[in-house]
Amino acid sequence: MGNIRPVTPHDVYLLAFERVGEVVHQVADGLTAEQAVARIDPDANPIGWLLWHLARAEDLQLAHLAGCDEVYPAYAERFTGDEGIGYQMSSEQVGAFRAESASALTDYYDAVAAQTKKIVPGLTDLDRVVDDSYDPPVTVAARLTSVIADVLQHAGQAAYVKGIVTP
Repeated sequence: MGNIRPVTPHDVYLLAFERVGEVVHQVADGLTAEQAVARIDPDANPIGWLLWHLARAEDLQLAHLAGCDEVYPAYAERFTGDEGIGYQMSSEQVGAFRAESASALTDYYDAVAAQTKKIVPGLTDLDRVVDDSYDPPVTVAARLTSVIADVLQHAGQAAYVKGIVTP
């Protein structure tokens, strides 16, 4: 057992984010353009939008925590109909979203994941308050946990929709 080091909170956060990437790739694997925009209900979120939205959320939130730039501008031209990070988009806006391909979704997520992998170990101030408009105030640790919960939920939704729309 000699070289085993204690597990840190950062290790746990990184492991959770790795799981998101695994699901993103599983869902995007073999995804057709038709499946990417299929809506199982007129107002349901399609797979492509869900994968884009979860990447946008992780990108924005982690960049904000670290005080660095988002990676999205380098990938934005591969998407149409995108509005911000997808928060409070109308059903029509969600329906208008398109990714040029499944690889556009995974390429963007992989870039986000690479940045996340660099950012998380540097967040040594897990108790730092990042939003005091809540009671209790939101700390770095709470924000990381919230982002993980959100993106894993969207990854699961995308996997569920793919299971329905895939023959």
